[in-house]
Amino acid sequence: MEQERPSDLKDLHVYDAPPAGAADDWSVPQGWTEFSDADHARWNDLVARQSQSLIGHACDAFMDGLNALHLGEDGIPEFETFNPRFCAQTGWQAVAVPGVIPNDVFFRHLAERRFPVANFLRRHGSLDYNDEPDMFHDVFGHLPMFMDRTFGDFLAAYGRAGLRAEGLGVSELLGHLYLHTVEFGLIREGPSIRAYGAGLLSSYAETVHARTSPKARRLEFDLARMMRTQYLFDKFQPTYFVIESFAALLEEMETTSLSKVYETLRDQPSLAPGESHSDDRIVPIDDL
Repeated sequence: MEQERPSDLKDLHVYDAPPAGAADDWSVPQGWTEFSDADHARWNDLVARQSQSLIGHACDAFMDGLNALHLGEDGIPEFETFNPRFCAQTGWQAVAVPGVIPNDVFFRHLAERRFPVANFLRRHGSLDYNDEPDMFHDVFGHLPMFMDRTFGDFLAAYGRAGLRAEGLGVSELLGHLYLHTVEFGLIREGPSIRAYGAGLLSSYAETVHARTSPKARRLEFDLARMMRTQYLFDKFQPTYFVIESFAALLEEMETTSLSKVYETLRDQPSLAPGESHSDDRIVPIDDL
């Protein structure tokens, strides 16, 4: 059954200026010693519940990464001890940030293979959905995917492209690409379609919606179409995009002249969430 997300977005961790205690790169202490036993127990419960529910829905790369990282065994990971092992396996490290940070800071972290992770955990009443990216979303939803080196290379290339987009004033277009891939992306895996986006993988209800709901529109990958397509914050997405492989996604990022795509899109209107277009290539429901 389709669910609406909470629409009250007050008091979120969204920053335009560095808060007190943040470094020049907006990183902050993780504050691991400040998490209570109840926080660690809630973390373990979240990981156990979500790991089990995603079987058959998440892509193999995510499930393999989840098994390799052992995220739900000892409570919230302490980055000081987690990062050396994570970096050895992926070439990336997690860096604590206060919440949603400016685009240029975010892009630079990605370009340098650091993934920003919120340093707060959702409350007990928000186990199934949280109205902003928290530590569970960032660690559980994102970090297992970095065990796939090709995916990691894509995200680093995205970060470099983001820094160029900032200079051109088109980072919003590139942000749409991130949302429709890294957050809400689907991938073709054998005869099925599976989830790889963290916004899906940290929400069982939306993962099922994205893969199976007849109300959702699933389209074949189209870079320009993704960049034109708006997205929702307070409801499930009405449109999802399906990639063929992470290698194809990386190749698209490395070989496409993004500046030409931006120039083309400057004269075209954005597409509302769920809006159809004559060039859309719909994934047949039989493929799911």
